[in-house]
Amino acid sequence: MEFPVYFWGIPAHLVFEILGYVAGFAFLMRERRLHGDTVDSENRAWLILAALVGALFGARLLALVEHSDEIGSDIPIIFLGGKTIVGGLLGGTIGIEVAKKIMGITVRTGDVYVTPLIISMAIGRIGCFLTGLPDATYGYHTDLPWGVDFGDGSRHPTQLYGILALGAIWAFLEKWETPVTGQRFQMFMALYLIWRIIVDSIKDTTTVEWLGLTPIQWACVLGLLWFFTYGKPGERSIEDDLHPNV
Repeated sequence: MEFPVYFWGIPAHLVFEILGYVAGFAFLMRERRLHGDTVDSENRAWLILAALVGALFGARLLALVEHSDEIGSDIPIIFLGGKTIVGGLLGGTIGIEVAKKIMGITVRTGDVYVTPLIISMAIGRIGCFLTGLPDATYGYHTDLPWGVDFGDGSRHPTQLYGILALGAIWAFLEKWETPVTGQRFQMFMALYLIWRIIVDSIKDTTTVEWLGLTPIQWACVLGLLWFFTYGKPGERSIEDDLHPNV
């Protein structure tokens, strides 16, 4: 296979990014229909908008920090970096929390996003894999039999590792039961951020490091601190939040 892959002249990354968004939205509607929601449809629409704005800003900001060593080069600053999943997740979470504060929403609203996010991210990772070197999501060179040659020798296919990790997280969360609203989203974020700290240690896609950690790894550390302090769910049950008037 030659990288990057195109479908009828369209980059695979763009194709799978769009498919990821569409699938994520479809599964969000499915989750709300099957399991209910802690907010009504109008408030959910505003929260989705806030999440998208926050995710776009966070994804670009963290990518820019990751490539901050290139600032001052001949590359215009607006084109430095790209988008990062970690930045998108954390930025989207901040966007939702700000919107909830403005709208006066006090219930936890993240659980309904978990399955849609996992599916969307897994689909998007296929696009990252098929893009190869230009996507800069690959791992170190390796002699392991499952290494993939993206054009400069065999490397760890960390994009595929990511899909497997997301599948494992989903399988765990499907078996794990909790009566507390918001705890499912918190656990998803914690597990994914821990995974990224681990897997990013075998990537060489950035030269920017502080105390041995990349900007993405530091963002994961800060995200974990937030989710286990301010972002920690309260003791309200899912039943109470789905039926607030009972």
